[in-house]
Amino acid sequence: MNSMENLEKQLTCPICLEMFTKPVVILPCQHNLCRKCANDVFQASNPYLPTRAGSLTSGGRFRCPSCRHEVVLDRHGVYGLQRNLLVENIIDMFKQESSSSKPTPESIEETPMCDVHEDEKINIYCVTHSVPTCSMCKVFGAHKDCEVAPITSIYQTKKTELSDGIAMMVGNNDRMQGIISQLEEACRAIEENGRRQKTLVCEKFDHLYSVLEEKKREMSQKVTVEQQEKVNYIRGLTKKYGDHLEESCKIVEMGIQTMEEQEMAVFLQSTKDILKKISEASSTAHLDKIERGYENMDHYSVDFKEEGKALRTIDFIQDDEDEDDEDEDGEAGTEEGEGAQTTSGGDAVTDASVQPSAAPQMTSSSPSAAKSAA
Repeated sequence: MNSMENLEKQLTCPICLEMFTKPVVILPCQHNLCRKCANDVFQASNPYLPTRAGSLTSGGRFRCPSCRHEVVLDRHGVYGLQRNLLVENIIDMFKQESSSSKPTPESIEETPMCDVHEDEKINIYCVTHSVPTCSMCKVFGAHKDCEVAPITSIYQTKKTELSDGIAMMVGNNDRMQGIISQLEEACRAIEENGRRQKTLVCEKFDHLYSVLEEKKREMSQKVTVEQQEKVNYIRGLTKKYGDHLEESCKIVEMGIQTMEEQEMAVFLQSTKDILKKISEASSTAHLDKIERGYENMDHYSVDFKEEGKALRTIDFIQDDEDEDDEDEDGEAGTEEGEGAQTTSGGDAVTDASVQPSAAPQMTSSSPSAAKSAA
């Protein structure tokens, strides 16, 4: 009995909750539905598909109510799905086995009884109040002035209405599931686009950093060149003065030795030459002198206030059109150009460059210009 009950559950349509009638298989998930139930669900899910004489003229999407798998149907719609003949044969065998194995008990229908007339069965339906009732209530009771109908006809009408409502809800659920899928896909696209745009922004800033580093090396090199030139000149001048000082010291020693000479003739013979050397050594006209402030390097001072303001105005491009990247060879940062801008939500990011109001003034003075004659 348990096996038969389990088999009956497997042969029950998930829409109408009855045994399959003309079951069709939904490819590729292999689930089964009654063809009528599948058609109701399909029409509810595709209410705007054109129809002709009650049949669809174009295909549409169908979502399996059991596993939510979506398939695309051709122009035949549900009627293009394959009939599951194996399930139909199993249902026939199940019905035959059930009828042969079960004894035919007396059919006892548990019909509810009327609350007012306890001996009367509820066998009619009050259309006015939308409640089932008994015949005595219609003749003598509270529903004698109401419109009534056979309960069997109302049963079929309400069952059809409920089935249509279920099919409509299934269609609505399919549409909601489709919207959720679209939103999830949009979320994934936003995350991917965000990652790509952040990568582009970082690349543009890295390029800007490289431009600034190159400019820093270039400006530092200018200072270093003049620094080395001045230092070499001062060291050479120091050596000249040192040599002159050493020569003067030797002349002083010679003069002191001459002063110690007691013989006047010898003293007078050597005095002339020494006095000539003293006269020559006392003159520094042949030695260069540096001008005041020669060691100063303040003419290489820079002011990046305007550049700082320009960098703080870096923002994303607000226009819809993408601007072409300029100076991709790495020389964009050496030119005075447009402010750094990147696209807003687009796929391109322009080079970020600084527009200074006034470039830093740098002058160089050669050592020869700094020399002055004695």
